[in-house]
Amino acid sequence: MLPDYLPARMVNEYVYCPRLFYYEWVEGVFCDNADTIEGKYQHRRVDKGSGEMPEPAGEATDLQCRSVTLASERLRVIAKMDLLDVEGGVVTPVDYKHGAPRQGKEGLELWPADRIQLAVQGLILRENGYDSREGIVYYMKTRQRVRVPFDAALMEEVERAVEQAWELARSGVIPEPLEDSPKCPGCSLVGICLPDETWFSRRRDGKEPLQLDLFAQEETPRKPAAIEVRQMITPRQDLRPLYLNTQGMRVGKSGDVLQIREKEVLRQEVRLGEICQVNLMGNVQISTQAVQALCEAGIPVCYFSQGGWFYGITTGLNTKNVFTRRVQFRLAEQEWFAVPLAGALVAGKIRNQRTMLQRNHIEPDAETLAGLKRLAEAAERATSLEQLLGIEGSAARLYFGAFGGMIKVESAGEPEFSFDFEGRNRRPPRDAVNALLSLAYSLLTKDLTVTCYAVGFDPYIGFYHQPRFGRPALALDLMEPFRPLIADSAVLSAINMRMVTPSDIVRAGPGVALTPNGRKGFFRAYELRMDSLVTHPLFGYRVSYRRLLEIQARLLARYLDGEIPEYPVFVTR
Repeated sequence: MLPDYLPARMVNEYVYCPRLFYYEWVEGVFCDNADTIEGKYQHRRVDKGSGEMPEPAGEATDLQCRSVTLASERLRVIAKMDLLDVEGGVVTPVDYKHGAPRQGKEGLELWPADRIQLAVQGLILRENGYDSREGIVYYMKTRQRVRVPFDAALMEEVERAVEQAWELARSGVIPEPLEDSPKCPGCSLVGICLPDETWFSRRRDGKEPLQLDLFAQEETPRKPAAIEVRQMITPRQDLRPLYLNTQGMRVGKSGDVLQIREKEVLRQEVRLGEICQVNLMGNVQISTQAVQALCEAGIPVCYFSQGGWFYGITTGLNTKNVFTRRVQFRLAEQEWFAVPLAGALVAGKIRNQRTMLQRNHIEPDAETLAGLKRLAEAAERATSLEQLLGIEGSAARLYFGAFGGMIKVESAGEPEFSFDFEGRNRRPPRDAVNALLSLAYSLLTKDLTVTCYAVGFDPYIGFYHQPRFGRPALALDLMEPFRPLIADSAVLSAINMRMVTPSDIVRAGPGVALTPNGRKGFFRAYELRMDSLVTHPLFGYRVSYRRLLEIQARLLARYLDGEIPEYPVFVTR
């Protein structure tokens, strides 16, 4: 259900980009970038106003009112006005904007979206009985004022924009992304919207979608030119995961800083603004105050056993979008949809396994490579999930049968635990390589569970992996193509670069486990892999693997919503 009133700021967003408006107001999705953060900082003065406003009257009252909120009951629109100049009974709204004015043919002009937002304020003032004849936008970047008269034509345009925004919100259908628009690079939601990626994925299927003028006057379809995917997403994230591995540590909070103590000794302080997740391995305590602060900041807390088993996650109520989950639940039950998607994911995994052997094996066996190629093609033709499970199992036997050839360290003269690998085993892992593989898959499951929550998915409803108590099935689905590229690669790097050595392995009952120092070394190897750049084979730009996980999850959401004709599984070249 939509809120009772439409904010004037959202009318601005609608005029600027209907898709941006839909994300922010209907789906509740919002992200900051440098411009939005600076804009909030610059508004700190006007936001401190009392919000008081004199009653409408014809008296010559001269004053200024800040942070005044009024609404129009007729149009169901509301505005928080930065500044109102009251002079001689005439009220002039002044809106503060972060950027610079538009250079028109006859001088400085308001940007269309700013002009409409200011006019909404004038309309609301008039409907509350005030005499409002013009408005002013003050652009902070250039310190310039631009005036606009509230004439009849502008008021009609405002009413039309408000009605169209309400109509779009009630429709429940997200608008098309802008095509090759100069607005997109500076948009804070470009990494969620993926405009160029969406259009490019459609054209891949041979379709030529039509572009409509998004506000106003003409709705003339045109045949778009071939699109080049611009890299509007930063290659890497600035924020980093925090791993706490030492048993007995306690995490508390002081202001916006996490304080990590061992017994009573302060070992580390970490600012909330510097991390994207907190990972607690085993017996590490965290205070309620710290959990509350992390939830409010949208930073998930992930829990593992001391041996690296992923238990679960605590996150705040930051994901408001229910539409993606509703589509996910419906399509997960449809075999005609789930089987081809699962087949594509399994085929992508097998092809990436084959590439790993080609790149890293001392001398890859031709029969093994040919067998993996045949199995990848068979996965794409599979007609049931059961058939896919058999194909995946056959591919795993071939791949892990050759996995030892990618380990380049000599085991002669090593202590009890060497890095000899004879095959996959688990629960518990009975050798050092399998212990590392299990930990790597656990970390990757955690990262894709976090990604699912960020995108709006339910991580426990999958298309290939079926629902089971406590198993993040969708995270495991998305993980399939990335197992060899991220998890297996991190294991090979940790071993071959001696970031983990046999002295970091200990006996744990019938299995083996990593020492705290061994886990620390592997976390480093894993994060180095997640931070390494890779070229997207479809879009051509370079991003880190951590960023790539989010892009792929959002492309899956586009596929479920019907915005792109197929899910482009990531397959490395």
